[in-house]
This record gives sequence, C-alpha cells and structure tokens, in this order.
Amino acid sequence: MKFQTRQPEKADFPLAPMVDVVFLLLIFFIATMQYSQSERELNVSVPVAEEGADARQTVGEIIVNVRENGEVVIDKMVMNKAQLFDKLQRIAAVHKNQAIRIRGDGKVEYQKIVEVIDVCQKAGIPNISFATQVQRKKP
Repeated sequence: MKFQTRQPEKADFPLAPMVDVVFLLLIFFIATMQYSQSERELNVSVPVAEEGADARQTVGEIIVNVRENGEVVIDKMVMNKAQLFDKLQRIAAVHKNQAIRIRGDGKVEYQKIVEVIDVCQKAGIPNISFATQVQRKKP
C-alpha cells in the first residue's frame, strides 16, 4: 500500500503590509514630534523646582509661553490679552476641559503670569498647569 506524503505548504509571512504600517507609524511620530517642539520656545527659561518634572506635552494641550519681557506667545504668534481671550474662548466652546500649560520665564513679573491665568479663567478654561524644570544635581 502506497501512502501519499504531502509536504506542508511553506507559510509565507506577508512583509509588505507590515512595512507599510511601520512607515505610517514612523511618519506619525515624526510629525507629532515636530508639532510639539514648535510650541516650546527656546528663549523661555522656566523656573527650577526640586520636585518639578520634565513633563511631556499631552495630546491637545495648549502651551502658552510668557517671555521675560511679558509677551504672550502661542504657536509662535505674539498675542495681547484680547487676542488671547478670543482664541481661548473659541477653544473652550469646543473643548470643555481644555488643558493649558503656562511656560513662564523665570525672570518674568508674576503679575504677567497672573494676567494670563485670569484670561484663561475668563475664557472658561479651568484646567491650567505650569511648566518647571528639574533641578540638576551637581556632581
């Protein structure tokens, strides 16, 4: 009696769809990294705190930079109080719990930070946080 021996078919792993997905993920992460870096101004030196954390920007969070001279900057655009209020009020109308991170320069007058907080509150945005740096340990 002759038995037929069948060799199992080779299982081919489709690499093309996996490569497509990897490239899409790579493009997504590069694009989001560029977007988050554009909101951080290099000429704003945030204060140092012992318990501070290098917090990463969360998705949808708006960064409000307050320069040493008191200028308020969002998305590389200098704004006055009225412009800031209009922008934040439009955002608050769409997103009820919008997060705002204030990056105030360590040398800016505290009154300028309070004015930004006041504008955020008037615009209906209560979710406000502050950026700090971790204190570097000296060797």
